Amino acid sequence: MEKKFTQQSIIGEIVTAFPKASDLFKAYKIDFCCGGNRPLGEALQEKNLPADEILQQLNEEYAKTAEKIDKDWSQVSYSELINHIVQTHHRYLAEELPQLSPYVTKVLRVHGAEHPHLAKIHKLFNELKTELEQHTLKEETKAFPLILQFEKNPTNENEEAMKQVIRELVAEHDTAGDIIKEIREITSDFTPPQEACRTYQLVYKRLEALENDLFEHIHLENNILFPRVLAESTIKA
Repeated sequence: MEKKFTQQSIIGEIVTAFPKASDLFKAYKIDFCCGGNRPLGEALQEKNLPADEILQQLNEEYAKTAEKIDKDWSQVSYSELINHIVQTHHRYLAEELPQLSPYVTKVLRVHGAEHPHLAKIHKLFNELKTELEQHTLKEETKAFPLILQFEKNPTNENEEAMKQVIRELVAEHDTAGDIIKEIREITSDFTPPQEACRTYQLVYKRLEALENDLFEHIHLENNILFPRVLAESTIKA
């Protein structure tokens, strides 16, 4: 079998070409969103993981599913990709964050005395909730309109405004990514205690689902939308 991916392959580009690679990277705790702009080999070495074994697994999975790859978001228009992000990921956050919040609080109130780490989870979740609510509003009211405006009218003024807001969004992605990673660490990879009640278990499952959606959301922007926009702004300039 001819290998497609090597240790020099950029993590974010791997997931762009082969979206299901994200499942493998999650299993090995390899950051493909905020930390996606570096070679796979570097991340494997950093975590002391068997590079040859993981690359073989990655390429075998790719060969099996090469004919059934998910939609290639790198080939669609800005407006289609932005619409997908808003309708899929922003809508998910708008519904899930306020719905999950009372459960996080309830678990802390009921079990916090016996499980003090729940206070930290509660604090981090509310920081993440505030961060993401403000972030998605900025994207919808400022960043995405600027990108679409630059696409139609690529003036120097529009370009500078767009680049500035992209820098801000990438920094905010790093902040959100760091928070959810800390939540994963505190929850032992979202593994509830054996005696955990159903609500306790539900909170952990929904936090993990939130992480999955957030990573895909950030990947689409950091590794696909923003690089395309910045590359095309250079060409137009």
